[in-house]
Amino acid sequence: MDLERVLEKCGNFGPYQILLLGLYGWTNIVSSLHYFSQTIISFTPSHRCSVPLNQYPGNYTELTSCSYRMYDPDNSSYWESKCEAWDFEKESGYESITTELGWVCDDAYKLAVGQSFFFIGSVLGSIFFGYLADRIGRLPACVLTTLTGASGDFFTSFVNNLPWFCFTRFVSGLSTDTQYVLMYILVFEYLSPKHRTFGLNIILGVFYCIGLMISPWMAIYLGSWRSYLWAASLPALGMLSFPVFLHESVEWLLTKGKFDKAVSNLKRIAKFNGREVEDSVFDEFIKHYREKLKRVENKSSDTFMGMLRTPRLRKFTIILLIKSMIVTIAFDILSRNVEGVGISPFNLFSYTGFCYLPAGLIIILFQNKIGRKGMACSSLFVGGVITAATGYLLATLSPEQHSLILAFMVGLGRFGAVVAYDAEAQYAAEIIPTSVRGRGVANIHVVGNGFGFFSSYIIFLGTIFKPLPSMLISVLLFIGAALCLVLPETLHKQLPQTLEEGETFAKGEKWYFFPCFSQRQQKTKTAAKLEYANEFTK
Repeated sequence: MDLERVLEKCGNFGPYQILLLGLYGWTNIVSSLHYFSQTIISFTPSHRCSVPLNQYPGNYTELTSCSYRMYDPDNSSYWESKCEAWDFEKESGYESITTELGWVCDDAYKLAVGQSFFFIGSVLGSIFFGYLADRIGRLPACVLTTLTGASGDFFTSFVNNLPWFCFTRFVSGLSTDTQYVLMYILVFEYLSPKHRTFGLNIILGVFYCIGLMISPWMAIYLGSWRSYLWAASLPALGMLSFPVFLHESVEWLLTKGKFDKAVSNLKRIAKFNGREVEDSVFDEFIKHYREKLKRVENKSSDTFMGMLRTPRLRKFTIILLIKSMIVTIAFDILSRNVEGVGISPFNLFSYTGFCYLPAGLIIILFQNKIGRKGMACSSLFVGGVITAATGYLLATLSPEQHSLILAFMVGLGRFGAVVAYDAEAQYAAEIIPTSVRGRGVANIHVVGNGFGFFSSYIIFLGTIFKPLPSMLISVLLFIGAALCLVLPETLHKQLPQTLEEGETFAKGEKWYFFPCFSQRQQKTKTAAKLEYANEFTK
């Protein structure tokens, strides 16, 4: 009588699960407002020097974005000076951090430096709150990490210089990953297996979209990056009510030997779902897990570092680490790099945010047909083609005259990045052996987030040459697609349980093996055999 069978009796898709999915949706709104706040506060509108002409009466002035050139008719000479103030073409009067603090031209690097600390916080936060979740429970850790990130956003709104901006973005980044992952674990555990893929992806797509699409309009309505950060951090306070409505992870309680508390949670869920479960079911349930805990001493001694000791697993692990870096940085840059295409970045960011829903549907519809390897490889390759084409168009087309084409390509690139990000997560989890899956997925994810540190600097390259970020990302995506070919297919296969099984998993499989093609070949061979048999019979 394991947990899955007990949940069937208590209800694994009833009123409690509907409530759980609703709160999971709220978490996704909070998560999207939090993660992309760094984009909303840093939009940099077109600008040029603001020169007090009354100080230079009668002089002819030539203005650029970062300097001005004065003509002195008395000496018939020119002299040039750097800007100290700027006139910004603000959209609806919105005051971003770059317009208020003048972080443009020679000071444009400050924004990239400050935003990069967000990803340093993400790495350390994943480690710290992951440890805390194992110590005090998934639910309280989820609440604490969300409030930590919200406090970072809130305190960012008071900064006026680079050091404090770096510190507050670091605090904000501490919750970037864990606030979503911990809630995902709670939903995954209590939801019926047949509803997990559809329910989790649809809720993620719908509610994450909502957060993305409303955030630019919130910013314009409030008129200031400081006010926006206050408003974006407020929904996190709703997480304080989660312990009132939700129950702690039963799996975590069982691993800690808290059997009575686990049974108490299950009984409350059964009552909430209108189910009656006999006490004998829970007695058998407790007996099963007591015996399971006794067998823990004999469990495998596999470690994540063990994946680097044997040749095939070492190759898979290194490729998964590189792929995580590529996908994370591409996802972040293609989601944030929405300026300079001749259309309002607020409009473009909001409208392209809708791509999360169809991206989730694409995963649901095609991943089980073309395979995990095919989905991961094709999404990266197609994303590379789209991003390379976007870079070419940015270099050859005028944003003022071809804004719709450029905006469409940016949105298409963002869609591809979301598909690649979602496909990579499940593929990595299936390749890593069960005995080290939790630690392996976490380590690969943390390394990917750490590499996100460079995304702000890559976006900064766009101030030198606009197509440069797209060109660089397209190269990385092509490299990621090529690396996928070396990995094994996992669809319809018994996944490896130990490091030993992981070393021999899919051994002998060709690099060009894809389930969708092999099924067609098999059908063709079968049809040919039948045709031959019919002719032979005749």
